[in-house]
Amino acid sequence: MSDSRISSLQAAVPTLRLLTEPADLAHYGVDWTRRWTPAPMAIALPANVEEVQATMRWAHAQGVAVVPSGGRTGLSGGAVAANGELVLSLQRMHKVLGFDAADRLLTVEAGIALEAVQEAARTHDLQYPVDFAARGSCSIGGNIATNAGGIRVVRYGNTREWVAGVKLVTATGELLDLNRGLVKNSSGYDLRHLVVASEGTLGVIVEATLRLAAPPPETRVMLLALPSFEVLMEVFKALRARLPLEAFEFFTDRALHHVVAHGAQPPFEAVYPYYVVAEFACEGEAGEVQVLSAFEYCMEQGLVEDGVISHGDSQAVALWRLREGITESLAPHVPYKNDVSVRISAMPAFLARTQALLRAEYPQFDVVWFGHIGDGNLHINVLKPADMANADFVVECERVTKLLAATLAEHGGSISAEHGIGLVKKPYLDSTRSAAEIAVMRGIRHALDPAGILNPGKLFD
Repeated sequence: MSDSRISSLQAAVPTLRLLTEPADLAHYGVDWTRRWTPAPMAIALPANVEEVQATMRWAHAQGVAVVPSGGRTGLSGGAVAANGELVLSLQRMHKVLGFDAADRLLTVEAGIALEAVQEAARTHDLQYPVDFAARGSCSIGGNIATNAGGIRVVRYGNTREWVAGVKLVTATGELLDLNRGLVKNSSGYDLRHLVVASEGTLGVIVEATLRLAAPPPETRVMLLALPSFEVLMEVFKALRARLPLEAFEFFTDRALHHVVAHGAQPPFEAVYPYYVVAEFACEGEAGEVQVLSAFEYCMEQGLVEDGVISHGDSQAVALWRLREGITESLAPHVPYKNDVSVRISAMPAFLARTQALLRAEYPQFDVVWFGHIGDGNLHINVLKPADMANADFVVECERVTKLLAATLAEHGGSISAEHGIGLVKKPYLDSTRSAAEIAVMRGIRHALDPAGILNPGKLFD
């Protein structure tokens, strides 16, 4: 951005905080993908809704592209600013605005971290149940913009189910108050749900009204070692039939290897090829009997080789670290990530087909699998060899992703379960959405942003 345009923005919004130092541009211009060189014009840090509106009115008048930005923990390039855009960061807008006890609603600014929302809910003896490892750094606005899922979708669903209302600043600076926390509202299109998973292409989320749930039950965590990939879904079926599941996650021996190398303690003396972390409600003596019965059944059926059941919070945290520490442990290895989903009923056939595909196509790469099997979501991480150029690595991975996308299409799946499309998965959108659906999405985007200034190049061109 030229000095004159920075001056113009500052004159239009005198109270707006602007950053232009190279270090700030590099910091705010990327998300966790790290595949693009950041090159934003400047970083705008509004402190309130009025400053967001004024900034968008200026950007619309000047024809300046804007990239809305939250915690930038995304993994699809959705928050990347590599072409001179203005980054509009909501990080200063992080307050809890109100709590409605009768409706169990918490209203917050969009820049608040997920963990802060969870803590605010607990002060009212309630819970905000959406949860995942990046809780301390991701923002609610970003969670809504990608319909984030996480580790408890099997019990509570995705972010979408917990959004009772959204305030959205449009590309022209208008403020839309969508749904206003109503449970029933059949007065036309529910624009709130259009905003969920829109990746900043329809407007800037500035405020959210979130539904809260009853306090979670007392839970226990179980770590299971599995002898083969083929029994994974059988273990899920067995536990789901016998326990009130809160979460069901799996990971491979390669994932455990990296987490242990990163500082975690190995759970067993032996190494097994596959592992499951399950969390479930367990209250009283009857709950203990239920848990032991489920575990013994899995052992008797040959579905499980070894296992441990948590006793106390510290052990539960240690067991969860083995799953939640995977992404952080892989970061130094430059992973190429696939985040895919299929219906649970299609999971066995899809798992077998995909495992065979990746074995054939990635014989020279370290492939780390983990995911939310309980809701049909798999994360496939391919690690770059140290002696391979990054550009060559990406080309090779994208070649295989094209094959993976075709496999997903055959099984009725999605190329993006919870990370969004962004820049990374844009070439594969048509494996998940029909041409007619994409045309409708383009029309919606044009209706809300006719000049195309909001997060251009994301989702589709």
